[in-house]
Amino acid sequence: MFSDIIIEKEKTYRNFVKQNINRIIDYSDGYISEDDLISLLLNTDIDLEHLVMRSKQITDNFFGKAILLYAPLYIADYCVNGCLYCGFSAKNKIARERLEFDEIDEELMALKALNIDSIVILTGEDRIKSSLEYIGKAVEMARKYFSEVIVEVYPLERDEYAYLVDKGLTGVTLYQETYDKELYKKLHPFGPKRNYKYRLDAIERAVNASVKEVNIGPLIGLNPDFNFEVYITNAHAKYIQDKYTNVEVSISFPRIQSALSKSKSYIMDDKTYLKTLAVTRIFLPRAGINISTRETPNMRDNLIGLGITKMSAGSKTSVGGYVKKTDNSFYEHKNRQFDINDERSVEEIVRVLEKKGYRPEFTNWIMNPK
Repeated sequence: MFSDIIIEKEKTYRNFVKQNINRIIDYSDGYISEDDLISLLLNTDIDLEHLVMRSKQITDNFFGKAILLYAPLYIADYCVNGCLYCGFSAKNKIARERLEFDEIDEELMALKALNIDSIVILTGEDRIKSSLEYIGKAVEMARKYFSEVIVEVYPLERDEYAYLVDKGLTGVTLYQETYDKELYKKLHPFGPKRNYKYRLDAIERAVNASVKEVNIGPLIGLNPDFNFEVYITNAHAKYIQDKYTNVEVSISFPRIQSALSKSKSYIMDDKTYLKTLAVTRIFLPRAGINISTRETPNMRDNLIGLGITKMSAGSKTSVGGYVKKTDNSFYEHKNRQFDINDERSVEEIVRVLEKKGYRPEFTNWIMNPK
């Protein structure tokens, strides 16, 4: 398990920082080591334009001109965790909701009408209100419409992931939020999510249950040491790629938004964010890199072709956002997990991609070959 080696990874990183190791790294051949990765992250004098152009070359070589579009579907927001940064936290006094199965079907049909073929089903972390059976039924229903069905729910046991795979599940998204164990404890004062190791090991339990694709990442802004989070995330992804060679691995680096946050947050500027994505692409040439609607339209547009391979489009981050809440924008805003900065429709995103010479893909042909 990655949890067995993460301490050594952290020691390596801390040693680089402590000794102020500043090495010149040649990344022109497209391969860099983990030590090189740390050096690139810590180097403040790097030629960002050259770095980004190398990232673009690698992305085009491995992924061509295709960008996969997907959408999230929130079906429940009940949560028993006390996360200090999340809009769904049990600490927040908001009206909670869980969609009935007929309402889920309406949301699925609305998304299908947008030509979406890849969805992420999300719930808060509450095993009673969002039981495994409830999630399983939603996955089963979704698979009737979509070729790719991913869940972003609470960590499960291996046999529970296997149960969802039998229902049609293709992938799992699970953010560690922060890989800093002590900070993690402070940010999660109560609830099952407080168990750092159980969450960290969940991705491998999913893979061992025959899940085909995984997406991992931190929530950028919880930890002031951005480079630590980026390095450990990359090391985690590389570990999964090397150990489980038949699994598609993707990374996301969402930047924290307000979402009724009660924790101190730290802002990663756009230049550092761009460097983060470029360095990740150079270190992980064949990993997917996702960009969500947390980012502004201008930022998302400018990132097209510079390392990203997947984009959410037309996203709603409240329960029932595509059908049930379309006539109640106040409710939707108050009950979002996080604020959306890019509210453009799927059609608008498609036009932007085509204008830039990229092909919007709605089906993940790696997961669903002809």
